[in-house]
Amino acid sequence: MDGFDIHDERFRHLVLPNAPLVKLGEGFAWLEGPVWFADQDCLLVSDLPSDRILRWSEGGGVSVFRQPSGFANGHTRDRQGRLIGCSHRDRCITRTELDGSVTALADRFHGKRLNAPNDVVCRSDGTLWFSDPHYGINTDYEGGKQTPELPPALYRLDPRDGSLRVVADDFAGPNGLCFSPDERRLYVAESGRQFAADPAQHIRVFDVLDDGRRLSEGRVFHRIEPGFADGLRCDESGNIWSSAADGVHCVAPDGTLLGRIKVPFTVANLTFGGRNRARLFICASHTLYAIYTNTRGAERP
Repeated sequence: MDGFDIHDERFRHLVLPNAPLVKLGEGFAWLEGPVWFADQDCLLVSDLPSDRILRWSEGGGVSVFRQPSGFANGHTRDRQGRLIGCSHRDRCITRTELDGSVTALADRFHGKRLNAPNDVVCRSDGTLWFSDPHYGINTDYEGGKQTPELPPALYRLDPRDGSLRVVADDFAGPNGLCFSPDERRLYVAESGRQFAADPAQHIRVFDVLDDGRRLSEGRVFHRIEPGFADGLRCDESGNIWSSAADGVHCVAPDGTLLGRIKVPFTVANLTFGGRNRARLFICASHTLYAIYTNTRGAERP
């Protein structure tokens, strides 16, 4: 199958031999944080170093949704359909209200500033889980050099009462994350130290404990090669679709590499969207791609 590497026969049933990789736009600085708005039939995506959020639709192409964006990185939607974002420059988690105003939901933990929230997901109970590495304040390219006040960590935020707690703190650089379809597992990309090949680079998996507030001790799930995992998404069958240096890798729930979608540039992030959530949108460096699959993204707001 041209455009694919088959490592396990199960992968043949997840991709379509007649569905090409389509270029939707190019010439951006570095794309990140894609999120699908089914009710508006559009994709929002961060052009991170350009300090803007872009909007793509089938009929309208690419336009600017917000600039400046606070050097926004990862995004999701909450249970009310509002845009939740990670700001590098402002070092906070934001929510775009239905009237268009922006609310900062969390910017400090125990009186100290968050680092540079990187990626965020919404659980079915409305809680927001996000990664907070140092990456976004290490350089001026993605928001501006600032001094970190906290170690890298993974957080759980409850917007109902504003409570914020650390759910895992044994990371060198927590990055993308996603829940399994039944929300009994949380997958987190450990991207390690920036600007260095790091043996800690892998995907970790945690069991979500019964109260939905705590995680088990994380374990290594899979190591992406070449490159490392950044953005992650789960499909309806529990397969993990991960960014990689050579494209998108698909990994079974048991950790087996099923196959790869070949992409010309390093992939930073991805999300399912489009009709029936069967189209995979891919942020590949300076280019936005999409490809139809034979699976659907796990149900999300």
